[in-house]
Amino acid sequence: MNFSFSNYQIENFFDEMFTPDGEIRQGYEHLKNKFENLTHEDLTNRQLATERALLSMGITFNVYSEGEGTERIMPIDIIPRVLSNAEWEWLEKGLKQRIKALNMFIDDVYNEQNILNDGVVPRELIESSKCFLKPCIGLKPPKGIWCHITGTDLIKGDDGTFMVLEDNLRCPSGVSYMLENRELSKQIFPDVLARTGVRPVSDYPTRLLQMLQHLADRPNPTVAVLTPGIYNSAYFEHSYLAQQMGVELVDARDLVVSDGYVKMRTTNGLQIVDVIYRRIDDTFMDPESFREDSLIGIPGIFEVYKKGRVALANAPGTGVADDKVVYAYVPRIIKYYLGEEAIIPNVKTYICGEEDDMNYVLENISQLVVKEANEAGGYGMLIGPKATEEEHELFRQKIKDNPRNYIAQPTISLSRVPCMVDGHAEGRHVDLRPYILYGDDINVIPGGLTRVALRKGSLVVNSSQGGGGKDTWVLY
Repeated sequence: MNFSFSNYQIENFFDEMFTPDGEIRQGYEHLKNKFENLTHEDLTNRQLATERALLSMGITFNVYSEGEGTERIMPIDIIPRVLSNAEWEWLEKGLKQRIKALNMFIDDVYNEQNILNDGVVPRELIESSKCFLKPCIGLKPPKGIWCHITGTDLIKGDDGTFMVLEDNLRCPSGVSYMLENRELSKQIFPDVLARTGVRPVSDYPTRLLQMLQHLADRPNPTVAVLTPGIYNSAYFEHSYLAQQMGVELVDARDLVVSDGYVKMRTTNGLQIVDVIYRRIDDTFMDPESFREDSLIGIPGIFEVYKKGRVALANAPGTGVADDKVVYAYVPRIIKYYLGEEAIIPNVKTYICGEEDDMNYVLENISQLVVKEANEAGGYGMLIGPKATEEEHELFRQKIKDNPRNYIAQPTISLSRVPCMVDGHAEGRHVDLRPYILYGDDINVIPGGLTRVALRKGSLVVNSSQGGGGKDTWVLY
């Protein structure tokens, strides 16, 4: 018996594949035809083959909070998500605007501090941020670029318009899943990909390497990927990207500061490293400048960086723009530096450090999503409508104790895309993380990682909280 979308339930959500009256949206036609020409058994076998392929390729991540075993695959749903060319061009323009302004903001807060002096962003907000690093004051990174690699999380609400949910400028992860999802799509639906006219993402490692090489001042620079080690949740991605770029994967044992340079231990002796793509948090990077207890950092590397003898991507201190409270000010930041309105809007955000907003949040917490300023991965978060009264009260007390550390947003019914569930299609909520590279120009990779809340009714898409992924097709 052939697969069919005829019983698919759109319900009261914005569906990206079907209109409210059940018509297929532009770009999904070839996919729908392909699926409805396959049997349930064939599709189930393709889904199982995808999962086996992920496991055999070692595409796993670690979950620290579960005791029964840390390593698991990120589930991949085989029904892709499709974005039109016009929609993508609008997103690309908006993301470039946002990254340009955020880079100017980071440079300003560590140097002239004009935006703080003018009161556009409160000084105390920045100076109390966990990610504002005083050792970075006065820094001038190579080429004036702070945020070389960004993963910006986007969502669609009820009207189908994209909004920015948050900015990830420290060590954004997930790009390996974007690349492998596409490889799996090529194996499963090569004919549909060709007929639909999908823009490629496979050149990301090449673009990443070119961007990193751009940071160095000499030809053929030595580039390395710095990982915290094999127990890090994204270790697969670190090794995958190093291998795809053809550069060395190193940890703290492989690097040493010698004669004023960062050098890599090799079988032929020490070799100078020019550019480091670091997948290690700022404060663990150098025990001499930041956390003394760090066992995964390289003593003295920050001093070498300040002297311009090694380039680091992303630059230390970039996380100040990752703060979820700073996020609320990004439209004002764009206006301040570029004189423009934000192209992609933020989600409405209540800043608990402001008295009126805090009072509103305390009174309406059962209807809101509350987030800690510097948490990620779905941790430190309360989804009001899904929480108990006891959990509401716990978060009310947390907010009162430390209002600066919390923001709140309306509970948004994320858009849905059909997913394969027990052999038939069911709608599941999604977000989108495009990847942006800032080198000699700002490049937005045409696609990104679509994350899926695989649990029925869930709005939490993070892989650490039971989410999965989809391939994202951007059309020509």
